[in-house]
Amino acid sequence: MNTPFKFAHAADADWTRAAQTCMGQLGAIPSTATLGFLYVSDAFAGELAAILAFFKSATGVMHWTGSVGVGICATGVEYLEEPAMAVMLGEFASADFSMLPVVRTLQDIEAQPPDAYVALVHGDPANTQVQELIEGLSAHVSGSFVVGGLSSSRGETAQISDGVVSGGLSGVLFGERVKLATRLTQGISPLGPRHRITAANKNVVGGLDNRPALDVMKEEVGEVLAHDLRRAAGYIFVGLPVRGSDTGDYLVRNILGVDPQNHLVAIGEYVEPGDELLFCRRDQQTAEDDLLRMLQAIGAQLGSPIRGGVYYSCLGRGQHMFGAPNREMELIRDALGDFPLVGFFANGEISHNRLYGYTGVLTLFG
Repeated sequence: MNTPFKFAHAADADWTRAAQTCMGQLGAIPSTATLGFLYVSDAFAGELAAILAFFKSATGVMHWTGSVGVGICATGVEYLEEPAMAVMLGEFASADFSMLPVVRTLQDIEAQPPDAYVALVHGDPANTQVQELIEGLSAHVSGSFVVGGLSSSRGETAQISDGVVSGGLSGVLFGERVKLATRLTQGISPLGPRHRITAANKNVVGGLDNRPALDVMKEEVGEVLAHDLRRAAGYIFVGLPVRGSDTGDYLVRNILGVDPQNHLVAIGEYVEPGDELLFCRRDQQTAEDDLLRMLQAIGAQLGSPIRGGVYYSCLGRGQHMFGAPNREMELIRDALGDFPLVGFFANGEISHNRLYGYTGVLTLFG
């Protein structure tokens, strides 16, 4: 019988009390528990090695993965900017998963087992080659899918792959027999059509559809924002369509500045003439609608009772996007049921072979 995974979460200024509370919630540890997921808020980053050692000893589970985050989440609840932890004990056959030690270069990826199907990873945002590592790992696993998030912290960051690691990507490689489903929710909606970039220099866009880029942007954001572009900050973004995506996904990037004299728009990504770009807006209703659409799709995709799940949400989501504490996690619980779920608020979210922003990435185990 596929019973739900054991999970627990707690907030406390003292990590030992939080950990003991979690152990009380976990109760009897099943002998079939083989993989632990552990997420701690950045207040506990310096104690991560001690916390991991505690849970290894207390549960008898030797393999662990996880991350530090400015916020963490669990079923129906978000802990933002407060000392907290969440833990889940997955039950997988030992032949169906292997740990991914920290990989810092493409050569490190080639040394990994060739029979992996999907990778669940946590990344160090300080590694400037992280997008290349994601693409390389996606090409290496037979299912072509990497899911996860980059650690977030107001201080030091760290990830877990049996021990505390940093500097690259680490996590778990799952075999094809592990039943899982994964989906991404964007939470930002296009203001208008896609535009062809006709003039650009690195991250500065000069022309869209053979017209000045700033003129096109002003038309789409509307007269009120066009007269005061500073008000558009944090509300208007650009989307860069993902080539080959069958769900219309796009990478969301910030607008860094504009040059009214030369009609230029600077964005948070290097682009080239011939690339496509669209302007987007961020609002609560769009985020809720897209999250509910994703939840309906992933429930149908899994097609069996949910044993457990992991959720990676952007730091810009949570109550900042959904207007109230716990709202994002409550929407997931209300749509899919009261199943074990843990995760964290990331500094970038990973889905398929890309690093995203302002997204939520949900992975369910059946």
